[in-house]
Amino acid sequence: MIGLLALVLGFIRIRQEELSTHTIIFAALMLALAIILQQLRIFHMPQGGSVTAGSMVPLLLIAYRFGPGIGMLTGFLYGMINLLQDPFVLHPVQVLFDYPLPFMAMGLAGLSPHHRFLGTAAAFFGRFACHFLSGVVFFGSYAPAGTSVYLYSFLFNITYLVPEFLICCLILKLLPVKRLVSAMEAS
Repeated sequence: MIGLLALVLGFIRIRQEELSTHTIIFAALMLALAIILQQLRIFHMPQGGSVTAGSMVPLLLIAYRFGPGIGMLTGFLYGMINLLQDPFVLHPVQVLFDYPLPFMAMGLAGLSPHHRFLGTAAAFFGRFACHFLSGVVFFGSYAPAGTSVYLYSFLFNITYLVPEFLICCLILKLLPVKRLVSAMEAS
């Protein structure tokens, strides 16, 4: 986990994204909002995964405003807090693919801040890829007899990630995102 955090901080340094007090404050506020929204679950899957009231929107906003590095750092922190609040651990490597990595992928939205649907889709695809690999490798034993582990993981993960993606897209469409992102500018 520490190596992963060091990698993200190195990425931020290479991209010359600023980790100022202002950035840290907004990241902390959006992280807190994401954690609160995570508690507003619409549906919770048996082996983990939830459809929430748009808990990924604050992470997407951070990535849009501050770039993928800060977005990934905020996602990493969210994943670690999520691990503490709602753990479902089978293996130490599975923890990486179900907690820090998929939420770090939400930072990918920062690669396309002006095309928010594409950025959001890239972020959710990255998150899906992490959960899908975890499902194939670590949760395959939950697949019904005769069912491919690939199909099982695919179906299990899209069951909650597609609705979560659609909810986030709807919220982002309704929110004045340009105004919110510009409000995060240095005051």
